[in-house]
Amino acid sequence: MSGLTASMLLPIGLGLFGFIEPCSIGSTLIFIKAMEGRSAAGKLAQVTVFTLARGLFIGLLGIAAVALGRAFLGVQKGAWLALGLVYVAIGLLYLAGRADVLMRSIGPRLAAVPALRGSAALGVVFGLNLPACAAPLLAALLGAAAAAGAGGAAYAMGFATLGLFGLALSAPLVVAVLFAPARRALDRLAGLSGRMPALTGVVFIALGLWSAWFGLFVTVPIET
Repeated sequence: MSGLTASMLLPIGLGLFGFIEPCSIGSTLIFIKAMEGRSAAGKLAQVTVFTLARGLFIGLLGIAAVALGRAFLGVQKGAWLALGLVYVAIGLLYLAGRADVLMRSIGPRLAAVPALRGSAALGVVFGLNLPACAAPLLAALLGAAAAAGAGGAAYAMGFATLGLFGLALSAPLVVAVLFAPARRALDRLAGLSGRMPALTGVVFIALGLWSAWFGLFVTVPIET
């Protein structure tokens, strides 16, 4: 296997793994909820736009990681912490039986935004939260950038590496909506929050605490 092939397979593999990782599955659940009730064609269009926007934005984060070096880790850890707090707040609303507050404050605003534009916006927002499995990629990027003096090649590598990771992070959703059984499963998952609010609340709180813990206490080792 060539070095180029290996460098492409690693971010793709980590991205697919990140799809089911705790610090990213919460954003996936929120996006699935936003697709609830859409037609099959509508879901495919939204998921495609969401995936491309998320991949592009995460690729830009790769450039930022190279440019900012170690300082980027502080930004990313802050994103993990912030998203964790958001998840905990959503979970508490569900447990308190006040999820309708969330729907009133967010739902109408999302409905007022054209579907594809809203999916692109969600891709950018959720792109801010790089899953924990991206840590090896960040370490490799920052170490290589330091060795190369953060030149043009390092910026290109940063964009390509994290861009592939970002695309793979949401790619399973694209595959899922192409098949009717998978679409029905997504619909059931989206409707689960209404039928089992207590369980949904506990899940979001657990995901939030995990993400916040990662942002506060986990250190990414960087070799320079």
